[in-house]
Amino acid sequence: MSRHVLILGLVCFLTFFAGLGRGAIGDSDEAFYAEASREMVASGDWLTPYYNYELRFQKPILFYWLVSASYTVAGVREAAARFPSALAGFGLAILTYLAGRRWFDAATGFFAATVVATSFGYFSIGRLSLPDLPLAFFIAASTWGLIEAIGSPIATASLSVSRRRLWFVFAGLMMGLGLLAKGPVGVALPVLAAIPVWWHERRSTTGEDAARLPSLVDVLLVGAIVVLVAAPWFVAMAQHHGLAYVHRFFIGENLERFATDRYNEPRPLWFYVPIVLGGLMPWSPFILLWLPTWRRVFRRERSVTRAEWRAIIWAAVPFIFYSASIGKQPRYILPMLPPMALLLARTVIARLPDDGPSVAPRTGRQRALAWCGTVCAVLFLILGILLHRARPLLFVLTPSLALVCTGIITAGAVSVLIASWTRRRWVLPVTMTVASIATLLSLHYSVASAADLEPVQVMARKYAAAYQGHEPSATYRVFVRNLVFYTGVKQTDLVQPEQVVEFLRQPRRVLCVITRDDLDRLTREHGLRTSTLAEVQYFNPAGVRLRTLLWPDPSRDLETVLLVTNQ
Repeated sequence: MSRHVLILGLVCFLTFFAGLGRGAIGDSDEAFYAEASREMVASGDWLTPYYNYELRFQKPILFYWLVSASYTVAGVREAAARFPSALAGFGLAILTYLAGRRWFDAATGFFAATVVATSFGYFSIGRLSLPDLPLAFFIAASTWGLIEAIGSPIATASLSVSRRRLWFVFAGLMMGLGLLAKGPVGVALPVLAAIPVWWHERRSTTGEDAARLPSLVDVLLVGAIVVLVAAPWFVAMAQHHGLAYVHRFFIGENLERFATDRYNEPRPLWFYVPIVLGGLMPWSPFILLWLPTWRRVFRRERSVTRAEWRAIIWAAVPFIFYSASIGKQPRYILPMLPPMALLLARTVIARLPDDGPSVAPRTGRQRALAWCGTVCAVLFLILGILLHRARPLLFVLTPSLALVCTGIITAGAVSVLIASWTRRRWVLPVTMTVASIATLLSLHYSVASAADLEPVQVMARKYAAAYQGHEPSATYRVFVRNLVFYTGVKQTDLVQPEQVVEFLRQPRRVLCVITRDDLDRLTREHGLRTSTLAEVQYFNPAGVRLRTLLWPDPSRDLETVLLVTNQ
């Protein structure tokens, strides 16, 4: 176990922590949490979150506390803002290993944990200051704890009873933290997963191996722990801000977000299918190996084991739950990746060549594995080609480094292709892991972050030189969320063109951050008079389309962002 944990620690260091501070806080939801936590430390108010110096009631407090504590220890910086997410990624990998070792064997747990640590979904979210990965950890941990508790044999000895209760205590603690991290979903998903697991194991096993319905004491114990962990903050908020806050959070931010399109545009029922496949990249092609397995199951040539049913239900519940919701977001599906990694690892290991003579004929199952590895190699190669073509847009992100990283990704693709058809047992998984780490870090260092200051940081410095300490400031459709993090000055978010015109026509001096195209259009239409104080070139990652990668055009894909004043 210690050897596996040490190797996992190294893998997670590379995928979650290496270069964590590279890259500016993004102009996305990340800025909400990074800035609100900065304001929490600056104000000393650790009860109520504020963003842009205004109340922010959208999410509970735990993630703000984690980031603020990180700031207190390491200072206000990008790496500190993202550290809780990276730590959650490491925790998910370790949890996957422990669950796999307990349900299957050490090799399956270790392999599944490396899949979790090197999957694109966890790598990308683990490097953002967002509560979604910590929430995924709390949901996964509490789901595992509940399954272990209700799936334990009926206890007769007091020691067995105490161990079972420890699983319930663990699950209650994790659910309480999940509730405090993002809301009721931290409780709902584990419970919804535990119920079908209990039902299936109750009807499929008998005697001392049968799953046991939790007693009233167990239910009260779990409920008491959840309340003890989460209730004090909610009660304090209700006392400080009134019951309207509780109604807004539980009804508006949770029930309405799930059941209405108030916060997110409606998306199709199958929305999460490509999201799951993309989240498991570059391991997704191995999912094809499940097809012959399920064919054998349907023909009753193979049965699904108890541990496999647990992982299937664990993965299916969040998928069904979020697919049924109206307000879908890609990050919501993160809790289902650990059980999928367990099933994937189990399937791949069953098809690895034996350690016998290399001249032994390759079986059909091994050929299927080799072809899946070949598809992975092709995907690596496509990523390398796309990165090479995107170099004209990486003016801030060192195009020369992009060329080196393209070579690294290509070498990884060739290595995976060779390993796919090698007869040695563990060559393909090891090569895939190394190639995944190299590819993810190459993309991070060449595309997702810059060695020097990024455009928003450059603009913040120029803004600081122009700011006189009193004039109103605003942004229009660029640096809307993250400029306040780097300036520490309240920014008005202008949404409509008419608001921009009215803002810039004030008699007093104002500052506005706006793109050149938007300013030129408003100047032509309304005759605005402004002075440009600074400008930066900006490539907006949110605007990336397939066309952008296949046919990059700097004149079309790069924006000039201006800092202007009306005087």
